[in-house]
Parts: sequence; structure tokens; C-alpha cells
Amino acid sequence: MATKVYMEALSPTMEEGQVVKWLKSEGDAVAEGDVLAEIETDKATMELVARGEGVLRRVFAGEGAVAPVGEVIGVVAAPDEDVSAMEAAAAKPEAAGAQAAGGQAADAETADAQVAPARSGPAETTGAQAAAAQPVGAQVTDAPSADPQPGSPAAPASPGRVKASPVARRLAEESDLDIGAVAGSGPGGRVVKRDVEAAVLHRAEGLRAPVAPAAPVPSPGLPSVLPDAGPDFTDVPLSQMRKTVARRLVESLGPVPHFFLTVDVDMTRALAARARVNELLAERQEGKASLNDLVIKAAAAALVRHPACNAWWQGDSVRRFHRVHMGVAVAVPDGLVTPVVRDAHAKGLGRIGAEVREMAARARQKKLRPEEYTGSTFSVSNLGMFGIEEFTAVINPPEAGILAVGAVEDRPVARDGQVVVRPRMRMTMSCDHRVVDGAVGAAFLATLKAFLEEPAAILA
Repeated sequence: MATKVYMEALSPTMEEGQVVKWLKSEGDAVAEGDVLAEIETDKATMELVARGEGVLRRVFAGEGAVAPVGEVIGVVAAPDEDVSAMEAAAAKPEAAGAQAAGGQAADAETADAQVAPARSGPAETTGAQAAAAQPVGAQVTDAPSADPQPGSPAAPASPGRVKASPVARRLAEESDLDIGAVAGSGPGGRVVKRDVEAAVLHRAEGLRAPVAPAAPVPSPGLPSVLPDAGPDFTDVPLSQMRKTVARRLVESLGPVPHFFLTVDVDMTRALAARARVNELLAERQEGKASLNDLVIKAAAAALVRHPACNAWWQGDSVRRFHRVHMGVAVAVPDGLVTPVVRDAHAKGLGRIGAEVREMAARARQKKLRPEEYTGSTFSVSNLGMFGIEEFTAVINPPEAGILAVGAVEDRPVARDGQVVVRPRMRMTMSCDHRVVDGAVGAAFLATLKAFLEEPAAILA
């Protein structure tokens, strides 16, 4: 029995997928569970497996094609089974799209014709009528142009009736332009308003004397550099990830009432604690912990003490979590992915660092599994490594907050009446005001600041 190959929802937030590569070709034998294709979702590249067995008879979505979830992209059936009905069903959406496009063009032409009523006389002029209107001795020429361009003076594409909308005909009359000398770009070669306007402009430009362009005058003291010839711009198609990032930002910044709280932290002891932890990890040959790993650990510990911030907005309720699953923003070529460190409050710096590094590497290769980038209860975004001192991050719904971490910089501060230099770091928390009030968010940041300024407090 034939089995339809659907574009499946391979991630919880997937609405459409792009076929990266078919691992089976038409005519290849297929067993249930075989990997048929690689599909790019909104977050990763996933494998699409066969739900039946037989032969891959037809592929409806080639490599690079984008299809919505639920659309049939192939058929697996017996070698001699009739799949013509499925082929016809797959072809119907394309035919419907072409028909809709044709209908839109016709509607546009109809609208153009209805802008103003025709003046006295018939809407269409026949070739015989045109000849009768010519003075004795005049000759009517109906030779078609070899390569007519819309809006440029040219003979009609075919002899006989000159197809033109009433608006185009009126505009040509007012501009003293022969409607028969304008090539139409409307349906069936019909002359429409834009064709007459272009022809009038073309005629006006032909009457102007050409003017040589002025030579560029270089600015004093600056070299005269002309740009290389080439296109002015390039349109880059959106990847599935970029589409999802755009949609999620609109879903967040629009409906979610953001407000922002910023603290400035003395990182002297945090840096010393991290250095000591890395010495211990080196002795055990367990890699290193980054400053971001320390922030993740401290934030997770602070969220345990402030569960009102470790929450989701549910529409008619607020869900407060008893465990901290920390989303860590990772930049990838197509956008942003947030791998999740589960139970971050219960893990040491070495374990957090190892998980973040491993998942970040797979995120850049689009190899994360859906359960590895969903289900976070709070998120951290760090741009300090790029020298960003301070910024605000966009909340990832349904989470109630996200922490934006800036760079650690030596800055002068007042200490005991003296100006001293200390490593300082700014952090800004974006809060969903439906869940987190100002005082609640401020209390969480105060605890986080205390943990980073005295890391031993995390263990107390």
C-alpha cells in the first residue's frame, strides 16, 4: 500500500521545512525507519524517516524546496503500484497558485479599466476603422516589432484590433500619442496605463539633447576612488531559522510588556574564583570554565531563591518552576539558538562549561535535538566577548525574563573615599511585567550581584 511522505513537524516550533538533501533517490528500495531526507527546521537539520516500505516512487519537493508542515513531499509504494492519484493531488496546489496569479493579473487589468469611463465612441478600434480614418494616400502599418518592450514606441504585436484599456486610450489621446504605437504589457498584450506613461516619458527623453556627465571632482586631500562596477545590492533568501527568529521577535516585543533593570557588579572575587576553579579542573583534566559559565551558575542559584522570576506566562496562570533549566544564547551563522543546560542550579562549573561548549558546537552545525533547545525556564545572553558594555535582550516567550551580560572592564570607582580601579560588569534583566514586578526583579538582581561579588555565598 502506498505511503505518503509528509513534511513532518520535526521540532515543536516548526511550521515549514526546507529539503536539504534526499538520501534516497526515486527507484531506491525503502524500509520502514530508513532515513529518507535531511530537513532544515527553524533550529537544526533533522532526519526525516520513512513511515512505510517499498520503493521511493516520486519526489515532489526537490532539494532546496520549502514545504509547510503536513504537505506531501514524496510517495513510497510498491514498484508496480499506481500512484497517479497522488501525483495529481500534489500537482493541484501548483495549478491553483498559477490560476490565482492569473486571476490577480486579470483583476488588476479590470481595476485599471474601471478607473474612468471611456469617452464617446467604442472602447476598441478595429484596423478597418483606423484605415478609414486615414487621409487619402496614407498607409496603415501593422508590422509587429521584433522585440517590443513595455512602454516603448512599437507597432502592435498583431494586426487587427488595438487592445487598450479606456484609461490608457484617454491618456494617449491627451498626450497626442498614437495608441497603436505602444506595446502592451497587460494580459494578452493589452495596452494599460503604465505602458502609455512609459511611452510618453520615452518620447520626452528622446527630444532632450544628451548631456555629458560632469567629471567627478575629488575632495582636497582625499584620493579619487571610483567604486568597482557591479550590482548595487544582493537579496539574501531567509533561512528557516531566520524566519523563525523574525516571527518570535514580533511575538515577544509586541505582546510582552518589557521593562529593564541594570546592575553594575564588582567582578574582582568572581575572576579570582574562576581562576581557582580552572586550576582544579586542569588537575583533573576536565577543561576550563568561562566567565559566562560562572554567570550561569550564579543566576541559577539566585533563581532558586527567587522562583517568581523562574517562571512562564501561561495566559490564565503563571507557572513557577522548582528546577532551573537555563537557556544559553549561542550565535550561529543564520541567527540564534538557545541550548538548554538542565538543572543548572545543581551542576558545578566544570559540568556547565562542558555542556555549553558541546551543545554550542553542535548548534553551529545544526545538530541539536529538539529537547536540547526547548524547555528553558530562564535565559542568559552574553555579548561581553564582543566588547559590548551594556545591552538589553528580548524575552523568549513564555519565559518571564532574560539576562543580558556585558563585558568586564577596568573602571574607576569610589571605594572608602578613594578612587580605585576595579573590574566591573553590567548586567541588564529584561522582565515580563505580567509576571515580574519591579521589586521582584530588583531582589533577584541584588542576590545575583551578591553571588558574583562573593562567589562563596553560592555555597552558603
